[in-house]
Order: sequence, then structure tokens, then C-alpha cells
Amino acid sequence: MGKGDIRSKRGKIRRGTYGNTRLRKKKKRRGQQQGDKQEGFGGSSPRPTPPA
Repeated sequence: MGKGDIRSKRGKIRRGTYGNTRLRKKKKRRGQQQGDKQEGFGGSSPRPTPPA
């Protein structure tokens, strides 16, 4: 379970590969910050019911 082991995190770092034991970092989306939402597009707001 050292640097020569392909399945361990150390082995993946040494070889420069990725997998279940060493995941890639997720990229942040450009333009939007955390908690920033656009209003009015694709929202799940309920439609008003038509008068009877």
C-alpha cells in the first residue's frame, strides 16, 4: 500500500492518475457565486389558477 500500489492514493499521486481513491476537484461555475440565483427563469414557482 505504498507508492507502487496503483489502487492507493499515494500510488495515484505518483503516477498522476485519478480514480475512486483520488478524485478530481470540481470546477466552480463562472459568473455565479454560491447562493446567487437568477429570478424568473426556470423556477419552480406555481402558476396562478385561472378564475372560475
